Amino acid sequence: MVVLLKALGAIAALVAIVITLLGSILTLGGFLLAAIKILIIVVFLSVMTLVIVSILRDRSHRRRTSEDF
Repeated sequence: MVVLLKALGAIAALVAIVITLLGSILTLGGFLLAAIKILIIVVFLSVMTLVIVSILRDRSHRRRTSEDF
């Protein structure tokens, strides 16, 4: 009887550990997905900023060259 209780206790402990680890893995996965989404947004905003700055720089350069003539 004692051996049976020990076996059931060990199985219950293993199940609890697996459930805890799966929860941690899901939390980590959610965190990584959020981090990837934020990274994509930051990269997009930086590329858009560079495009706008290059457009404005080109416009000012064209104004300067047209004023020189």
